[in-house]
Formats: sequence, C-alpha cells, structure tokens
Amino acid sequence: MALFHKVLRGTYILRKCSKPTSALHPFLGIRFADYSSSLQKPVASPGKASSQRKTEGGLQGHHQKEVALDITSPEEKPDVSFDKAIRDEVMDHFRRLKDEIVNHWKGPEGRPLQEALLEQAKVVWHFRGKEDLDKWRVTSDKTIGGRSEVFLKMGKNNQSALLYGTLSSEAPQDGESARSGYCAMISRIPRGAFERKLSYDWSQFNTLYLRVRGDGRPWMVNIKEDTDFLQRTNQMYSYFMFTRGGPYWQEVKIPFSKFFFSNRGRIRDVQHELLLDKISSIGFTLADKVDGPFFLEIDFIGVFTDPAHTEEFAYENSPELNPRLFK
Repeated sequence: MALFHKVLRGTYILRKCSKPTSALHPFLGIRFADYSSSLQKPVASPGKASSQRKTEGGLQGHHQKEVALDITSPEEKPDVSFDKAIRDEVMDHFRRLKDEIVNHWKGPEGRPLQEALLEQAKVVWHFRGKEDLDKWRVTSDKTIGGRSEVFLKMGKNNQSALLYGTLSSEAPQDGESARSGYCAMISRIPRGAFERKLSYDWSQFNTLYLRVRGDGRPWMVNIKEDTDFLQRTNQMYSYFMFTRGGPYWQEVKIPFSKFFFSNRGRIRDVQHELLLDKISSIGFTLADKVDGPFFLEIDFIGVFTDPAHTEEFAYENSPELNPRLFK
C-alpha cells in the first residue's frame, strides 16, 4: 500500500513540474523524465526559430501540393463536357471553311491565279514524315480471306515511303472465291470543312510523274474520278508501271492520255477520256501472280506538263461501241 501511494505521488509531481527531474522516484523518475523530454520541442534562438518555421512551412506547403497532385478523391469526377467538345469541333470546321473561302478568292489552293496558270510541275504527294503516311491506306486480299500481306512505313532517313509485304495467289477456302493474290496502296480522299469531299484539279497538266525504286515487278497505277454515283464506285483509269529493280531510283512518266477505262478490274470496250479536274485518289496495285516478297519505295508523286506530248486520247472508239461520241 505504501509503495502504491509513492507511485501515485511521483506521477502527480511529474505533472506539476515544469522541468523534468531525475529525482522523482528512485525507480520511475528517470523513465518518466526521459519520456517527457522526448515529447518537448527543442528551444532555439528567435532568428533560427523564424527561419525554421519558414522552412517547415515551405516543406509542409510543398508536401500538401504533392499530396493534392498525387491523391484524387474518389468523389471527384473528371471535367468532361460533351457540349464544349461539340462546340469546339463546330468552330474548328467553321475556321476551316473560312480558310477555304479566302483561299478560293485568292486563287487555286490560296495562290495567285497567274502563278497557278504558269505552273509547269507540281508535287502532289511526298513522304517526309508520319503525317504523309496518314494520307494513304493499304489493303490486300485478306479482306476476302486471302493470305497476302502488305505494310507501309517510312523509308531510310524518312525521305521516302516503303511499301512491302508478301504476295500469295492461294485462293481462300470459302467456296466462293476462285482467284486471289493482290496488294494495293491507295490515297485517302481529301476532306474539307464539315467532312466535304474535295478533289484534285490536274486539268493544266498532261503527265503523271513519279520517282520510285522497285524490285522488278510490274505495278498497276489506278486513278479514280470524284463521283457521287454508287454505280461508278468501282470504275477507274489504269496504266502499267514497270520497275527495273536494283538500287537505283527511276523516274516514271505516264501521260494521262494512256490511262484506259476499267470497271471491277475488267477493261471496257467503250473507252472514256480521263477528266483531270475531278481526281479523287490514286493507287498502286500488285497482282502479277508471282508468290513471294515484294517492295516498292516511293519518293514523290507529282504531275507536270510535257510540251512534247500532244496526244489527247490514245484509244479509238467506233459508232457501234460509243455512238454518243459520233452524233
């Protein structure tokens, strides 16, 4: 009982004392003194105290910022506004429409009319970055169950486009397709404001101009006219392009008068002249029935005016085939 009374008396004295002493109790005084001293803040000079408070405040504020950035309350919702997104999209289309109207008043493609009329050559597509590749798409007979593969990537030093893959003429085992084996690279149709279809005007030029490097395979160059008729979606104008192979570049010049009219891959008896003021896309197709790897590297695709070429249309028609031309 006396020992318990002494313990309680020592605890009471520890609470009343401003400074801890080690003489509170022969057994408990030292432990209570050490514990209480560890809870007390060290006393510093006024200058050091103020600088310390600033440092602690800065660290605390910085810590709070980090916590605010790292920790997101589950009750908070991301700021997503569909109305704002639609408004921004519409405003962007109106800005593009304004630029198109201004460029139309200035001249073709925003250039003075005199400069456009005197132009003798023009690069329509070149390949210097990923944004140039996005203007094209590739396709193969995989769409009908074939096994051909085709890929498109940037060439060496980002100065050309490399079209490569593997051609397979094995027909798909679907009971419907009897033939297969093609790969193609097709340009995307240009789009204006509000996703309007645009077209290329090559009426002042007479020759297609390409700089390519291939592996000796023959390719088919296809040009499509801009049309809104569903029946004419598979109609195109085509001509052959023969690559030499080897490490050297070759310049290919194909007059537009040489392109023949075809529908669904079949040459038509009635031939029509290519309308150069309504060009929607151009493409390259490989279908030579030679299985194996292939590649075609393209530097640029352009048009130019050849003064030595005076031919308007290379193919004949007769009144029996096309009577409308002879009325």
